[in-house]
Amino acid sequence: MFDAHIHLDWYKQKEQEKIIDTLEVDGMIAVSSDLKSCEKVWQLAKQHPTVFPTFGWHPEQSLPTDQEIAQIEILIHERHEHIVAIGEVGLPFYMRKEDPGLNLQAYIEILEQFMALAVQYDLPIVLHAVYDDAEIVCDLLAKHGVKRAHFHWFKGDAATVQRMIESNYMISVTPDCVYEKEIQHLIKNYPIELMMAETDGPWPFEGSFQGKMTHPNMIKDVIKQITDIKNLPMQQVVDQVEQNTKLFYRFEN
Repeated sequence: MFDAHIHLDWYKQKEQEKIIDTLEVDGMIAVSSDLKSCEKVWQLAKQHPTVFPTFGWHPEQSLPTDQEIAQIEILIHERHEHIVAIGEVGLPFYMRKEDPGLNLQAYIEILEQFMALAVQYDLPIVLHAVYDDAEIVCDLLAKHGVKRAHFHWFKGDAATVQRMIESNYMISVTPDCVYEKEIQHLIKNYPIELMMAETDGPWPFEGSFQGKMTHPNMIKDVIKQITDIKNLPMQQVVDQVEQNTKLFYRFEN
């Protein structure tokens, strides 16, 4: 099994070491959030064979300089054969809730630059695109001809969900599926063939995870919840979700 989305570089070094030393899954897709993050994730991947790196720029922050985006693009050009995806990229949904006047077009332009790179190097793209933003991103994916899209920790309406299913876009669900009805409903309605498991660590979770450091091993709880909701044998879910992740990211552990 694989943690399909984690910000490994956001953990403290001792926490990173603990995760690596106690890892009970086969690997982690370590996403990047800015230029410094790309370099940190790259170093972690060089040190640990269970870490699979992606390069991108996270949208829930102030706009970057043109130079920073250009430097990330250079890293992608130089290392595209050694990363597994472009990401995390997307649109700033939560920032716009706080500041409705935020210049969305500037973020769209950055996202389109990354989509072009995904097409150029035939890499999948890891997306932060929830609720209303997901519809915009679906339009952009179609515009640029991006086929392999991963909407991590997705939330959205039924019409967008149906559109994503018809486009064979992947989603991944986090440990909040144990207690969040909205995510449980999504699991019920989304095909198991298009589903992965993630933690989005170090994001903390509630319920039985309260007060615990978010660890890739928590995807075992995600798998169990998918098993219960889908009413499928546990091994079938494990095998299917693992196969989904390997085929989507085109790697073998």
